[in-house]
Amino acid sequence: MIRPVTKSDAEQLVNIYGYYVENTAITAELTVPSVAEFEQRIEKTTQKYPYICAEENGKILGYAYAGVFRSRAAFNHTVELSIYIDKSAHKKGIGRLLYQHLFPALKKMGIINLYASITVPDGHDDEYLDHNSEIFHKHLGFKTIGYFRSSIHKFNRWYGMIFMEKIIGEYN
Repeated sequence: MIRPVTKSDAEQLVNIYGYYVENTAITAELTVPSVAEFEQRIEKTTQKYPYICAEENGKILGYAYAGVFRSRAAFNHTVELSIYIDKSAHKKGIGRLLYQHLFPALKKMGIINLYASITVPDGHDDEYLDHNSEIFHKHLGFKTIGYFRSSIHKFNRWYGMIFMEKIIGEYN
């Protein structure tokens, strides 16, 4: 079931996200946020944008949301996306399902440009990072439009970041 996230979901979301913070370079965050911090993030995001989760039998398997790309009003038709899937639910189509629900909601809001900032290995994959997020977004029609070399330092290593873009609306 896909549904909107509420503040009461914060603990489950922190558990999903915490794995990525502590064990991967997928997120540039270095410490796991508290449940209270996640509640604040949910509240702030849902004031303007959709924040959804995939749930099965009361367990959240993944979540996705849109956020401000840049704060200036001229960017109001552009968002940055975030998506995290529980490590036990990878390769089950949860990410695709979340995005299939998120994209139409954003389009209805007048959003045209979707961006994803994705950490990528500077060189070869390692135990903290591979190219799976980049490949996932490419399968969903995102195109790489920018590369920032060695812009993220985590686990005493340098990682790059790419920006990927998907256009879901019409420019008027």
